Amino acid sequence: MADPKSDRRSPAIAAAIILVCAGLVIYLLPSIVLWIGNYSPVLAIIVGVCLLMAFFGVFWLRARYQRRRGV
Repeated sequence: MADPKSDRRSPAIAAAIILVCAGLVIYLLPSIVLWIGNYSPVLAIIVGVCLLMAFFGVFWLRARYQRRRGV
């Protein structure tokens, strides 16, 4: 039988990992966009938008998964 404590910790650990990764990407985003902007400003805008949308997309997908599981 699963430990009730680990059942409560699992979503918190997953959220913490997602937030740390997203925070790292958002922290590095200006450097990444400026570097890509040296080659193509349009590509830099596209990459910047995609990275920011990925942050919200991960949480949207996670919420759909949890709703489907009934959590």
